[in-house]
Amino acid sequence: MNPTLPSGEGGASTLAHGTHESSRVFGGTPETGLYRFGFGIRNWLMSGASQSPEQTISHHGHQHPTQPWWKVMCLTGVDYFSTLGYQPGIAFLAAGALAPIATVVLVLLTLFGALPIYQRVAEASPNGQGSIAMLESLLTRWKGKAFVLVLLGFAATDFVITMTLSAADATAHIVENPYAPHWLEAHPVLVTAVLLLFLGAIFMKGFKEAIGLAVFLVIVYLALNALVIGRSLYEIAVHPDYLANWRYALMSGEQHGSPWLILGAALLVFPKLALGLSGFETGVAVMPLVRGGPLDTPKNPEGRIHNSKKLLRTAALIMSVALIGSSFATALLIPPAEFQSGGQAYGRALSFLCHGFFGDFIGTAYDISTISILWFAGASAMAGLLNLIPRYLPRYGMAPEWARAVRPLVLVLTSVTLLVTWIFEANVEAQGGAYATGVLVLMTSAAFAVTLLLWRRGGWHRIAFLLITLVFVYTTIDNVHERPDGVKIALVFIATIVLSSFISRVVRSTELRVTKVILDDAARKFIDETATGTVRIVANRPDRGLEEEYRKKEQDARQDHHIPPGEPIIILEVRPGDASEFTDELEVTGVRVGPYRILRCESPAIPNAIAALLMHIRDTTDKLPHVYFGWTEGNPIAYVLKFIAFGEGDTAPVTREVLRQAIDEPELRPRVHVG
Repeated sequence: MNPTLPSGEGGASTLAHGTHESSRVFGGTPETGLYRFGFGIRNWLMSGASQSPEQTISHHGHQHPTQPWWKVMCLTGVDYFSTLGYQPGIAFLAAGALAPIATVVLVLLTLFGALPIYQRVAEASPNGQGSIAMLESLLTRWKGKAFVLVLLGFAATDFVITMTLSAADATAHIVENPYAPHWLEAHPVLVTAVLLLFLGAIFMKGFKEAIGLAVFLVIVYLALNALVIGRSLYEIAVHPDYLANWRYALMSGEQHGSPWLILGAALLVFPKLALGLSGFETGVAVMPLVRGGPLDTPKNPEGRIHNSKKLLRTAALIMSVALIGSSFATALLIPPAEFQSGGQAYGRALSFLCHGFFGDFIGTAYDISTISILWFAGASAMAGLLNLIPRYLPRYGMAPEWARAVRPLVLVLTSVTLLVTWIFEANVEAQGGAYATGVLVLMTSAAFAVTLLLWRRGGWHRIAFLLITLVFVYTTIDNVHERPDGVKIALVFIATIVLSSFISRVVRSTELRVTKVILDDAARKFIDETATGTVRIVANRPDRGLEEEYRKKEQDARQDHHIPPGEPIIILEVRPGDASEFTDELEVTGVRVGPYRILRCESPAIPNAIAALLMHIRDTTDKLPHVYFGWTEGNPIAYVLKFIAFGEGDTAPVTREVLRQAIDEPELRPRVHVG
């Protein structure tokens, strides 16, 4: 196969580096049915792989049309609002009678902490990059990459547990429904696995009508919850003994002797209710779907930012009212024993009230609505991961190129959710700690990023955001202390991502890695002048750039490689760039130092840059260029590690290997000489 490098205007070429024949992957020859079947499967899996981070919010590589902000709110709301399915029960298990007071504290943190933070995030990342991208830009090189990997671990914890926890709670609503077959009660893991497999199958087929379905589910779900919560509050209003019993429960404990002690206790336990803060990170991730104004530009989408802020504000207000109402309703009306594992309200507190108030028919309608939105919350989380992973890991070289495609990622993520479901036995409460940890770490990182950004700008706002950040830090630390299993699970995700990223970086280190070669006029002229004969490139380690240095380099090269006198040569210098980057454009400038032609460029990986330039010369001049290296002395293992970490090492053999992988036919590869 002959890879081509079509030349562009101004000496630029986009690299279409060669791929190995599919028969090497699937076996057989192009004439066999096995080859055709394997090639067809591969094309189907890789269809629509995004080529840039900006394409990650898409349907198989094609941008979705934008929608009104309230419709997009429903898409992110299936994650945020669906927590009503399990939040009241988990809140009571964590805080007991204090749950309503702790929920009020949580709502205050939502409205005056999380909401202002994420409105600032929306301003700074209108293309859906989120707080992770903000921190990536504030921290440079490997520090930024390492920090992003850690945050991706917590994000994976958040989104994966969202899928498994939501599916597990949907299972609880299924098996507890009086019309469901009784044998399902003994198989919660199986039922949850089926829901997750169905979710994965939807994404494998294509997720076209996500927003329309989300709007329907959210409207129905919120209407039914308003009905249940409204009826519950009416019952509390007409039966004062419910309120009296709750007050007695608050005041009877040793720690609840006075209103101030009650408030203090609520401040201590509210971090356990952090599940109710979910949805903000998803809200900024879907910003590219929000319709902006007529004057919006790609660099200044003011209308999209304004409408996204309305999205976040409206979602936070709706959820705040629902959280407070549901917490009071369930804490006052449901006997404490029913919240425990095996109780009728375990994992389905509002459903328990709905069945009690309106009977099994309306209760079943509520269950169907809850099951649907909990299942769809998993879809929102899946979409979040499909947005995050292609945006970062392939660009870092820390995931295979197939990670840019939707379907292979869906297969991997679905497998992970099945494993997590099996480990936790589809238990909602057991997964709450991990979920809260992921949510709080992402929110704390967002608060830190916004505070750091404002601190550099100055002004009094930075003090307010610093205080918000400290509150989130306290909330996160308290949650980790109370439920250390959450951070343990997150560390497993982080370790898995870091290890797989390192392996991928090593395996992919000899890929071409240069996306485009751009020559200035002088560089293009030097190549044209030498292309009348053999194009000879002499690699030189950059030094002081003096004429004497280049005279000595040319003399050594002609002597070591037997280059005839009078044959023109070009000296190439590649300076090491940011080695933490994986792919980059190669901008080559030409300079003359005395009589010597010098090409200069900068790249994260020196051998890969040399190989890319040689391929560019080959395809723009129809000549096979020759590149000449001197011997490199030293420990080969040390050079391998140096190349992986810093992009330089034993340059000659690595350059040859990059060319070998990029070009299948040996006779079409540029020649590499070492002497």
